[in-house]
Amino acid sequence: MTLFTTGEGNTPLSPEEQDALIPNLATKEELNEWERQNILEAYTWALDRKNIRRQDYLTEPYVRALHQRMFDQTWKWAGTYRTTEKNIGIPHYQIRNSLAALLGDVRYWLDHKTYDSDEIAIRFHHRLVYIHPFANGNGRHARLMADVLIKKQGGAIFSWGGADIVRAGDFRRNYIDALRAADRNDIQPLLAFARS
Repeated sequence: MTLFTTGEGNTPLSPEEQDALIPNLATKEELNEWERQNILEAYTWALDRKNIRRQDYLTEPYVRALHQRMFDQTWKWAGTYRTTEKNIGIPHYQIRNSLAALLGDVRYWLDHKTYDSDEIAIRFHHRLVYIHPFANGNGRHARLMADVLIKKQGGAIFSWGGADIVRAGDFRRNYIDALRAADRNDIQPLLAFARS
């Protein structure tokens, strides 16, 4: 079943990963709407003022817990690192070490003010997408992680192009193009997109 994983920028799921779908859905549109409701609940939790103050979001357990909250009504594997190779991302056996290195880098950037707050959050977002720790939902998860980071630093959450970038169209293409530019060490398009 490739129904849920077709289109530019989508990560194909293995048959076993697709079999872990919790609700009985027939179309990609139904899946998008189901996930959207699940994600909205996670956004409310993650960006709650009390949670922002109380949570140490730069930890591996928080990264997994946030993904689980975002997709726990959708996928049985929510919050679990992928065990298969994808068309994007590092080899799955490198996820834990790469994520630990990223979290350490972000703490260093914050402590030493290596970049301004927006750039730290966007660099974090980009590397998290690049690692691609989960079978699916990595872009949405990385965007929420960046929003949590910027809000924790006292900034405003990002607009991410001001549209639903899960759906196909110019906004999604612009987001993917900005990610690809960041892959080539040009972070400016992704910074601009995040605040557009």
